[in-house]
Amino acid sequence: MSAAPDALAEAVAVASQIRDAFADYHARFAAITRRAQGRFERCNWNGAREDAVERIALYDLCVGEAGRALETRLGERARERALWASVREAYASIVAPLLDGELYKTFFNTLTRRFFKTRGVDPALEFVALDIEPTDAITHPVARHSYAVSGERLVETFMRVLDDYPFAVPYAHRTRCAAGIAVRLQEDLQHWGPQPVRAVELLDTVFYRERRAYLVGRVFGERSFSPCVIALVNDGGALRVDAVLTLRAEVVQLFSYSRSYFHADLPTVGDAVVFLRTLLPGKPIDELYTVLGRAKQGKTERYRTFFRQFAAQPGERLIRAEGERGMVMAVFTLPSYPLVFKLIRDRFAYPKEVAREEVEAKYSLVFHHDRVGRLVDAQPFRFLRFPRARFAPDLLDELMTTCAGSITEDGDDLVLHLCYVERRLRPLNLYLREQTPEAARAAAIDYGQAIRDLALSNIFPGDLLLKNFGVSRHGRAIFYDYDELCLVSDCRFREVPAPRNHEEEMESGAWFYAHGNDVFPEQFPRFLGLSPPLLGALMHAHGEIFQVEWWRQVQAGLAAGRINDVAPYPSARRLP
Repeated sequence: MSAAPDALAEAVAVASQIRDAFADYHARFAAITRRAQGRFERCNWNGAREDAVERIALYDLCVGEAGRALETRLGERARERALWASVREAYASIVAPLLDGELYKTFFNTLTRRFFKTRGVDPALEFVALDIEPTDAITHPVARHSYAVSGERLVETFMRVLDDYPFAVPYAHRTRCAAGIAVRLQEDLQHWGPQPVRAVELLDTVFYRERRAYLVGRVFGERSFSPCVIALVNDGGALRVDAVLTLRAEVVQLFSYSRSYFHADLPTVGDAVVFLRTLLPGKPIDELYTVLGRAKQGKTERYRTFFRQFAAQPGERLIRAEGERGMVMAVFTLPSYPLVFKLIRDRFAYPKEVAREEVEAKYSLVFHHDRVGRLVDAQPFRFLRFPRARFAPDLLDELMTTCAGSITEDGDDLVLHLCYVERRLRPLNLYLREQTPEAARAAAIDYGQAIRDLALSNIFPGDLLLKNFGVSRHGRAIFYDYDELCLVSDCRFREVPAPRNHEEEMESGAWFYAHGNDVFPEQFPRFLGLSPPLLGALMHAHGEIFQVEWWRQVQAGLAAGRINDVAPYPSARRLP
């Protein structure tokens, strides 16, 4: 008669242990995040990067610790399905009152998937609920500062704002900074009327990333509201306001899937996501969780939203993604949803010499690196399950022919062992053919800026062909093909040797020997395939990237420990 109560007590005890394990992860995550203010105040940019890498690795570290503790506790019963089903039920009750309960559920799912090596999903042991919007039930307002603006006292208001966010470093010119914010808002919002700003509200939490701190909120007029993000920089011991962003397109870029994650010490995450959705209503919820550093929750929400769409369109098939067929990756998409899925091929065609393990290492490097708005966030998913019937015949044939080692057939389904999932972008080579001359010229110039930005962050794309870059809906060039990516510091930039004789001069190919890490910048234009007008515009705007000396100077700066500043907004948006 006591077996059932004992089993229930054990399920509750195990569920409580898992809850406590996530709470421990959450506390350690917050401890790393809280270092961001001190890093910013001391201009310790290398320390900030180390924190970013440590925080990314923390989730798997804590899952591993929790798993070993459960193995010790449960022994041979650690993989008993009936026990875990009971634990799941108890866990659901324990986390139900919590504002961030969905984060706790994702942690539970990660544990069960590792214990049972789940392929696809297992609703008996996991929290799936494709119809759930994790923030729908959140009515708790995120903590914020609110300011009413009376008359023309906008400068005074922003002096109060700056006072309300104390730092251990003073402002170089506090009044001038407040005045600069006021002037920029009046300029941006003048279409609201002669006194456009009636109120301001900003989240209590300061957002940190790379070399900046951000006050994030919104500004209200009589009938409208707009985002309001104030970017602060530390110029060697004196703070100043660097920019004020009020356009949604600008703030979208700040919270982009091509950016590294913020360090923001949020007591709870879901209510902050609710607030951010008011600023960025078109932003997918999975990307908001991810850019706040909750990458696992971002993956959970990305899975939910995609497969909800997948189920809602039963007649729609997965097809090859547009663009040139890659030698390393097979890429497919669902036309109605803006994601692509990338599988590593079993073998790579000549001249690719990279190994599969190296490709995975390149994607891991990008995941941990500063992406400066130019590298798409490619999330690795393991054991995704798709019905075989949902693949277009030509795609299915390609996958089963070239990626068979990454696929298991399970009844009517295909299980993909490792699949990188990222935002779908329009390939740059296609984009340039489709656009007006003005838009194509702007994209070609931004392509050059992307190469420059990546170089300053110690990334060399390796393969600069246009097909390896995509264009976002905001017109930004973003690199997404990582199999030849490497660090600038690992490259050897060389001039092309002069031919030693007539025979070498007439040679159609290279007349000189090149090592694997040799790079010849002056040869880049030969292989890009740009029309003469677009190539001319690119070289006029960014001619340095075709010169060996520029790359060597970048290398020298990196070797000296210089942390280059790549601002996440146009220079025109900076305050004077």
